[in-house]
Amino acid sequence: MNILFACSELYPLIKTGGLADVAYNLPLALQRQGHAVRIVLPAYRSLLNNLSHLKAVGQITTTIQGYDVSLLKTNLKNTDIPVYLVHCPALFDRPGGPYGEYSGSGSGWEDNAQRFGLFCRIVTLIGVNRAGLDWQPDLVHCNDWHTGLVPLLLKVYKSRPKSLFTIHNLAYQGLFSKADFTALKLPEIVDNVRLWDFRAVEFYGKMSFIKAGIVFADTVNTVSRGYAQEVLTTKFGCGLHGLLRFIGQRFCGIGNGIDNNLWDPGNDHFIETLYGPSSLHRKIFNKLALQAEFHLPSNHERLLIGVVSRLTDQKGIDLILDALPLIMQQSLDLVVLGSGDKNIEQALLQAVRKYPGRLSVKLIYDERIAHLIIAGADALLIPSRYEPCGLTQMYAQRYGTVPVAHGVGGLADTIIDIPPYSEDIADATGVLFWEHSVNALFEALLRLEFVYGNLLLWRELQRAGMRENFSWDQSAKVYADLYQSLLPELM
Repeated sequence: MNILFACSELYPLIKTGGLADVAYNLPLALQRQGHAVRIVLPAYRSLLNNLSHLKAVGQITTTIQGYDVSLLKTNLKNTDIPVYLVHCPALFDRPGGPYGEYSGSGSGWEDNAQRFGLFCRIVTLIGVNRAGLDWQPDLVHCNDWHTGLVPLLLKVYKSRPKSLFTIHNLAYQGLFSKADFTALKLPEIVDNVRLWDFRAVEFYGKMSFIKAGIVFADTVNTVSRGYAQEVLTTKFGCGLHGLLRFIGQRFCGIGNGIDNNLWDPGNDHFIETLYGPSSLHRKIFNKLALQAEFHLPSNHERLLIGVVSRLTDQKGIDLILDALPLIMQQSLDLVVLGSGDKNIEQALLQAVRKYPGRLSVKLIYDERIAHLIIAGADALLIPSRYEPCGLTQMYAQRYGTVPVAHGVGGLADTIIDIPPYSEDIADATGVLFWEHSVNALFEALLRLEFVYGNLLLWRELQRAGMRENFSWDQSAKVYADLYQSLLPELM
């Protein structure tokens, strides 16, 4: 199959979250299975500053939405997979993050509807072979709200590829005003449905990019089986649970994978000492290096818990803060790496002053330190309120670092819970707590400590996690099967 993968970020060029990792690894895995994949994303300033040898390609001769647009081409890092960059300096040549989080407003660029509306138009032109590339995909794989208009715009053309719309996080919906909708000058009626209607893109008086993707895509998925079930409920559905229930069998969950080459304790240049399932005793040197990195006392016996996370409400860092008076009564230390909400950052800094030598925080994201925490911590704490898929719990298991997580979404899908206070831990790979509360989190840590106190049990738990296979090749096969279900003529 020929597949066009449309996304708003792509590792290692531009990354704010897990989407960038998916956009890098899934096309790679699909290529290994014999499919021809090309990727398209906006040409942000920070991205262009880090690239050389860009080539102008295609032929977009008209202005789009009144803006001059061109296509640039590079290749995915260390591959021959083409990456098209939608070059529109008026919309994308700006400082800060890809969505404008650092523009000063705190809520994204005011013209994001125009920015990603234009991006969707260019993706559509490539999809219907009207961008001068002499290539047409069989399927366009759209990702998150930034690409939500693509399935809608494709419906305008009789000869068009199929579309898959993947929801990575339903909470981010691309909501804009009626004025933004009018300014985009979309067709009034698509697929016999008036666009400004609750059956199409209108959502409580606003325009919803993500709703457009759900309504008009040929099929829709999200990034774990557990999250696919959760978003059908009022608690997790963000107002779209009724629509997702309505589309029925057009909606499914496919779990993400991880890059086994990038995340491999036996071949990781970021960590202090390499190790594997048969040499877990060497993991201790990474623990000592991690304690030194965070200026904690050197103690190989003391339980060390790591947190690697964006500091947002979703990630539940406030639950850790609320639980600290209980946690700090136990014989354990805590290290936190991440950035985000300024109130959470300040609360963490205050907690560090309250618990010196026990709690240490770095308010940045650093790839080297992230790898060192995954390798050096005894356990990784993931208290997310909701988690569409999650990656750190899979990284942790591969490194023999035991995940302790709230049992939601992809976390519950990928962690096998230990039985409470039992030496018969069978094939368990971590600790889950099912209520998002201080008491539930604390009880999970007590269960963790029970196993940690028995070295034979602890090694059994570590090795069970290291045996798990979260390779992208597995996920890519499921995606390929889904693509082919839409393209019976290619089967």
